[in-house]
Amino acid sequence: MSSKEDTNPEAEAAPKSGLNLMGLMVLGLACATTSFASVFFLAPSPAPATATAATVEPEYVPKEKPATAKAHTYTPVQEILITIGHSPATRYLKMQVSVATEKSKAKDVKSSETALIDAFLLYLRSVEVSDFEDPNFYNHMREQLSRRADLVLGDGVSKGVMITEFLLR
Repeated sequence: MSSKEDTNPEAEAAPKSGLNLMGLMVLGLACATTSFASVFFLAPSPAPATATAATVEPEYVPKEKPATAKAHTYTPVQEILITIGHSPATRYLKMQVSVATEKSKAKDVKSSETALIDAFLLYLRSVEVSDFEDPNFYNHMREQLSRRADLVLGDGVSKGVMITEFLLR
């Protein structure tokens, strides 16, 4: 007979080591489970429910103005004209300022006007041209001018500085 051995091609085929349909389903289930578990366990816990009592706000009643309210007056300071920037300085700032004080202290502002102008000019010379391009700078400048007015006039005399005219060329 024949010396060749009978071989069955189906019998020799080894099982494939790959992911079949059942393996893919198990893998998908494992991924879904770990995703859910990580979100569930790693998410911050909700705040405990507390019993809140409904609070009723009292009706708004405007406060009466005291009869002895101190009236403020705005005392104008002479016009400030200063060059801005490095040499050659081609830009300048023209500014009019008023100092808010109590009516009884308005004479103190007029008598210290020269010292106020000097303090304002010292600050304004330190300002760069690029600072004027920032819209938030103007509130900062008003605060700085108010501080200098407080230093010159003394604490409590100045109630603020108002910029009434401002021209930057």
